[in-house]
Amino acid sequence: MNIILFGPPGAGKGTQSKYLVKKLNAFQISTGDLLREEINKNSDIGKAIINHMNDGIFVSDEIVNKLIENFVFDPQKKNKLIFDGYPRSLSQARNLEEILKKSNQNIDLILFLNVDKETIIKRIEKRKIIENRSDDDSDTIVRRYDTYMRTTQPVLNFYSKNPNFKEIDGNLEIDEITRKIDTFVNV
Repeated sequence: MNIILFGPPGAGKGTQSKYLVKKLNAFQISTGDLLREEINKNSDIGKAIINHMNDGIFVSDEIVNKLIENFVFDPQKKNKLIFDGYPRSLSQARNLEEILKKSNQNIDLILFLNVDKETIIKRIEKRKIIENRSDDDSDTIVRRYDTYMRTTQPVLNFYSKNPNFKEIDGNLEIDEITRKIDTFVNV
């Protein structure tokens, strides 16, 4: 089963992705983790990523698509993919459809964790203290949230026509969100 998880930064995509990975014996594809890995390598790509993140804008589709493609074509991960934070633009959505088609796969479930800005700010401020993440200061949080909602809305509209698209109230507690997801995952 291939699943896409949508939601603004701090919505709980990572938490729910990790749950689904265990439940479905699947593989999480977290663009955030992939990007942080490049940053930690201090590669040229990593440096470009830092500049984008500090400006509150998304990393280029070209960089993200290349990182994603490696996972999709891995035969051990076929039909066991949990997309966490991807796609974020219409071009990424079209790229994903193309890659999945080439690899004889499709998306079985699309989940949107819809969370308001105030809840996001509280969660990320808490996460910043716990995880000590450099990309979690208040100004950056607001910019990333606003950018996410603006740029991802066309992607949500694109996928919302799909009968497998499900919107979940992401303001709920973690275990309540997990229970709602379980109702959509028939395993």
